[in-house]
Amino acid sequence: MTPVADTATLTPVFVSLKLSLLRNGLRQSSGRTAAYIASVAVTLLIAAGQFLGLVLLRGTDHAGALIVLLSAVFALGWTVMPLFFPSGDETLDPTRLVMLPLRPRPLIGALLVASLVGIGPLFTLCLLVGSAVATAHGVASVIVAVIAVPLVLLVCVALARAVATANVRLLSSRKGRDLAVLSGLVVAVGVQVVNFGVQRLGVAGGLAELVPAARVVRWLPPASAIGAVESASEGAYGRAVLQLLLSVAALAALLYAWQRSLVKLMTAPDGSTLGAAEPTRKESASGLDRLLPEGRTGTVMRRSLRYVWRDPKTKAAWVTSLAVGLIVPLFNALQGNGTIYVACFAAGMLGIQMYNQFGQDTSAFWMVAQTISTTRDAHLELRARAAALLVITLPYAALVTVLTAAVLGRWRALPEGLGLSFALLGAMLATGAVASARFPYSIPQDSAYKNVAPGQAGLAWISVLGGMVSAALLCAPLIVLTVWLHLSGADDWSWLLLPVGTVYGALLTAAGLRLAAPQVARRLPEILAAVSKG
Repeated sequence: MTPVADTATLTPVFVSLKLSLLRNGLRQSSGRTAAYIASVAVTLLIAAGQFLGLVLLRGTDHAGALIVLLSAVFALGWTVMPLFFPSGDETLDPTRLVMLPLRPRPLIGALLVASLVGIGPLFTLCLLVGSAVATAHGVASVIVAVIAVPLVLLVCVALARAVATANVRLLSSRKGRDLAVLSGLVVAVGVQVVNFGVQRLGVAGGLAELVPAARVVRWLPPASAIGAVESASEGAYGRAVLQLLLSVAALAALLYAWQRSLVKLMTAPDGSTLGAAEPTRKESASGLDRLLPEGRTGTVMRRSLRYVWRDPKTKAAWVTSLAVGLIVPLFNALQGNGTIYVACFAAGMLGIQMYNQFGQDTSAFWMVAQTISTTRDAHLELRARAAALLVITLPYAALVTVLTAAVLGRWRALPEGLGLSFALLGAMLATGAVASARFPYSIPQDSAYKNVAPGQAGLAWISVLGGMVSAALLCAPLIVLTVWLHLSGADDWSWLLLPVGTVYGALLTAAGLRLAAPQVARRLPEILAAVSKG
């Protein structure tokens, strides 16, 4: 009979396993080690700053309201982050443990403790300790804080693990990744809403404006545990005990839900491949397909647009760019401190999609390489990919500029905003074509969370950051013209920036494609090797 391990036996094994995996992962490359150390240093600096800021709030009126809401926001972050980043190590994925003689309850305990090892839990612990210091006054509140801080941390980690376990198979499917993309849009909007709310606090009545919301949130776990510290400080011991019990009940409910999901995950058959035997539906040409030109251009455009619609990684990048490119200009305009030039942010975000064009092909790029034998073939390939991007980016950049002008009420500035956006978009397409030829990198397809293959992060940074700086420099003549028109009092002629910017952007795109085409035709083996590492 196969022995079954208990929690006390499994916990040190899983903790040491996670530490070993982290150590061995850092040994793979010096670049990966440097990036990890840098990320830890930055995280610790931010955590120290947040801790100091929370401690300085001690004694401030209505500080408890801010801290309760902050703990709720952190719990929300722990809830949604598993949809985009692994909450632990990839090898702690429960599906990898199906064949081992492990029972769910001991496994949950070991996974929970192992999940406490990492940068995220340490960062959260620093904020929770700072929150407790800011709100604890008296011996009773200190005792409550000693219970509340680890309780909140356990609830956050259990929440993340329960969400991750419940969505392991969902997120590995195409529908699940589409859902994650949609959730990313929600998070992007939520971040901007929080930013907007913080700025509005300074205009309104300060922290006092948070009190009504905090009165409700302090009864919602795990924020209720932090609220218990404030209640104990006020002498409301019965309320503090009740708030702690709410968080304890939430932790028990999460562990139960996690156990149910784990049992189902490890015992139910995986139906991810059941649909493989089903007859495939014959695809009919869509209206967009019928509008595309014939020949190589239409074929490449159709392939690129299908990547945007079907490939999870490409779709995630596009949704993020579309969402952030719209949110940032509009929220700046709604806050009353934006200008029409902020609308160029949308063109910049969308133009980034031109970078690393061949990385999305991964190892299948060899089929594309078979069709490129001359510089002309390479030019047609790049031109078609740029045209596919323009089908989306050009009208969207125009829409964001129009909406920004409408919110600001500055319709006279619309032509120059459009001209600058089109020029920046053309510059991004030009530099993106060159970067795709000179600095290609692989996009791993076996991980839903990694967008760069190990050891190629430097290439990705050089490609994107170098291209963005180059695009800004290429737009310098048009920026100088815009400044000159306004300083010389020739505002009535600013409408000329629309045709000038449009033509200038088109010329930049054409020049960039011409410059990149010979490099693509000459570096096909190097590009294939670079994009096949993932």
